[in-house]
Amino acid sequence: MRILGIETSCDETAIAVLEVKDKSKPRFRILSNVIASQAKLHAKYGGVYPSLAKREHEKNLPVVLERALKEAGEKTDLAQSVLSPSSHKPAIDAIAITHGPGLDPCLWTGVEFAKDLANKWNVPLVPIDHMEGHLLVGLLQQTNKNDKFQMTNAKTTFPAIALLVSGGHSQLVLMKGIGKYKVIGETRDDAAGECFDKTARVLGLPYPGGPAIAAAAAKIRSTKSEIRIQLPRPMMHTKDYDFSFSGLKTAVLYDYQSRPKKIQKSQEYIRAMAKEIQQAIIDVLIAKTLRAAYEYNAKSIVLGGGVAANRELRRQLRYNIQDTKYPPTGDLPKGDKILVAPPELCTDNGLMPALAGFFNLSKKKHGEALNRIAAKPNLRLN
Repeated sequence: MRILGIETSCDETAIAVLEVKDKSKPRFRILSNVIASQAKLHAKYGGVYPSLAKREHEKNLPVVLERALKEAGEKTDLAQSVLSPSSHKPAIDAIAITHGPGLDPCLWTGVEFAKDLANKWNVPLVPIDHMEGHLLVGLLQQTNKNDKFQMTNAKTTFPAIALLVSGGHSQLVLMKGIGKYKVIGETRDDAAGECFDKTARVLGLPYPGGPAIAAAAAKIRSTKSEIRIQLPRPMMHTKDYDFSFSGLKTAVLYDYQSRPKKIQKSQEYIRAMAKEIQQAIIDVLIAKTLRAAYEYNAKSIVLGGGVAANRELRRQLRYNIQDTKYPPTGDLPKGDKILVAPPELCTDNGLMPALAGFFNLSKKKHGEALNRIAAKPNLRLN
């Protein structure tokens, strides 16, 4: 079977075609995964401007759809002909659409587009939780060089602790299996990705802030800098699994404002601050994740979301699991049990809803009438 996945929860217009064989032991092949990013468009605002993002989704969806279908081997002449009721129906068996969480205008645009397609092609439409998509792409294992994948072995994977970190979310999730999730901790204010964006803006670095701060931090050539910066690690030692990064953002602002203008604009200060921001966030994320993995006797750790593309986070999580002294007793998953998607699949993409769509096809949701499927910007993972 072939599933078309559509993702418009924020500022990426993304569509993928996923081929699935052998439903009992599914094997997956990514036939296409096309993304039209709006990052440069929103850069001057320092974040996503919802009404502008909606307009771009409306413009991009037909174009991205045509390209995704062509890459999947479908013959299409124009995007508009694909949407015509009299056009040839492509070899698509179901459509999966991200309907939350996210920005309401963006989600609404994708949902209406998907409903129109499902109606004209007479195929089921499956509403997908954006966060579940991030979870599931981390469980894919590539079997060869032809974009063929399979899911990790459930017996050696679950229970798992999933760390989901993005621009809008910082969550710790207990996974007892696919479709069996419990959020055990989440951000009380700013998410990790949001903190990256806001602190990057303070330093005059471009949007998106995560990659900009990582790039600046990587340029530090010496540890003998005369500039000393020590930021707090908010809630790192609390007994719960919640996060809070608003205080870190404020600490960055106060430190920046306390410096002479000559220092503020210096590359030495910007790079030193970028390194400390990145390390403060990583320290908190890793400490909470390791403690949760220990408490819930996790067999693996799943890392997902846009911030999961951060190389230092990935490297230090592996290092800490292999050599950690925290907690002092008990086993933790070894380095090969960190499940994380390639960096290009950590950011929003159409494969996420397509993959989640396959696992949700048998649920009651798939039988919902099209007019009952709606955008849910505050949808919670369950």
